[in-house]
Amino acid sequence: AMPVAMGMDIPFYQALLICVIGNILPVPFIYFFARKVLVWGSNKKYIGKFFTFCLEKGERAGQKLVEKTGRGGLFIALLLFVGIPLPGTGAWTGTLGASFLDMGIKSTTLAVCLGVIIAGCIMGLASVGVFGIFGM
Repeated sequence: AMPVAMGMDIPFYQALLICVIGNILPVPFIYFFARKVLVWGSNKKYIGKFFTFCLEKGERAGQKLVEKTGRGGLFIALLLFVGIPLPGTGAWTGTLGASFLDMGIKSTTLAVCLGVIIAGCIMGLASVGVFGIFGM
């Protein structure tokens, strides 16, 4: 959203605030309900296979991450996952992952919020051409 906001001549800090709030609003809903919806749908006729696949993949990925970073490194891992502005690595995906890892809503929200701010700054700076002076 930062490139769009910057293209609309919204001031940088105002655009960043709007983008962070917009990304953070769904976090509690995703954290508390997305996994329950997947569990609920895992035994349904038409969506069961896909929901089961999502649950199993989330559990496997969570176990791998805990093995690599330990429980203490999950906060930094989530912050970096959300903070790197690539497709599929945003606040909502990170929150769903954190719910699989039972990170806790406070640490999840803080890590996601900081990651969104980092990603917003990177995209905002890229939108105004700051990285162009470095030849990127």
